[in-house]
Amino acid sequence: MEFKALDGKSVEIDVNGKKYLRHAVQTHYIQLGESYIDIIKKYVLPIYEEGDIISISEKIISLCQKRVVYKKDMKVSSLAKFLSKFAMRSDAGVGVDNPYKMQFAIDLCGRLKVIFAALAGGFCKIFRVHGVFYKIVGPEVSGLDGFYGNVFKEYAEFGIRIPEDSTGVCNEIFEKLGIRAMIVDANDFNVEILGKSDVIEYSEDELKKMVKDNPAGQIKTLTPIVLIRKS
Repeated sequence: MEFKALDGKSVEIDVNGKKYLRHAVQTHYIQLGESYIDIIKKYVLPIYEEGDIISISEKIISLCQKRVVYKKDMKVSSLAKFLSKFAMRSDAGVGVDNPYKMQFAIDLCGRLKVIFAALAGGFCKIFRVHGVFYKIVGPEVSGLDGFYGNVFKEYAEFGIRIPEDSTGVCNEIFEKLGIRAMIVDANDFNVEILGKSDVIEYSEDELKKMVKDNPAGQIKTLTPIVLIRKS
């Protein structure tokens, strides 16, 4: 097969002196409640070879699991509106400067914890220490996506939570399809490994380096899966 990268991305990457090829796998627009097993079987199985790894966007798994929270089911409080005004804005995606995401944090963690996190985060910014708010409120808040329609207009009406049991999902993919997988939360600024198949022998640091430049992209490319092969 011919490995193809998105515009501005590279097919080959060096990880600790070893070369790896990445192929951005094109899919259809994934809908809520679809089967991730069927998606991977259709798009990956025909091109997969023993030793390959696939990197899957966490949003796709979350959509398949219906891990979403709708705006219509939320009531944005005055506290959420107030705190969101002081939050830092980022090009990496929706943050708690969005009142709906701030409200999600309040609903999940409670008012006192969020207020404490906001105060601690604001204080630490004085010393140029960032990310304290998210460290306190946890990955469910930091990993929440959606609530904006800049890329996909459908995402404007709901937030997408991080997947449930990412490692279990990856192990299920291997058990049913024989495909080694990892689920990643990636953008052009950072990469987090949320789960991986137990049979993968690479360290988390090595896996991060394989996709550190976010080869799946952030725009409307419909390439939520990346096939990785040792060169």
